[in-house]
Amino acid sequence: MENNFREFIKDKKIFVTGGTGSIGRVLVRELLNYKPKVVRIFSRDAAKQIEFQNELKHDKRARFILGDIKDSDRLLMACEDVDVIFHAAAFKHVPQGEYNPFEVVQTNVTGTQNLISAALKTPSVTHFVMISTDKAVNPTSVMGATKRVAELYVQLKNSERSTLFSLVRFGNVL
Repeated sequence: MENNFREFIKDKKIFVTGGTGSIGRVLVRELLNYKPKVVRIFSRDAAKQIEFQNELKHDKRARFILGDIKDSDRLLMACEDVDVIFHAAAFKHVPQGEYNPFEVVQTNVTGTQNLISAALKTPSVTHFVMISTDKAVNPTSVMGATKRVAELYVQLKNSERSTLFSLVRFGNVL
């Protein structure tokens, strides 16, 4: 299976939203081991981008793009010519989400819709993988509920065109 993944990623242009977050960083480091042509790391935190760029020792395949998934125009530009999208961007802090539900909806639902729209407008995209959470199972928080809505939206898009839309759920990451 690892060889299949290696061949799948090799020489591809990869786009990772939330690429400077806890899951995104691990994902980017792993992807770079599989020899992609480029990994575009999309996040809204410039300081985290600089820190991560230094950690990666300025790997020329890692391209950092400052932006927010709530900005559909920026996403469309950032997705140009990519082959595979990994969607790890999310508002993930449960307690803060309960006090800021509109921000959670805007990021987790609208942001996902924006990214799916950009993927559908980018003919080169063959695969879209959303990284979700165990909190989407029988959600009891705004964060869990919005991630579940985003999951449903991803699942609905599989009939849109040849792009394969899929999702994975992670539990708590230490």
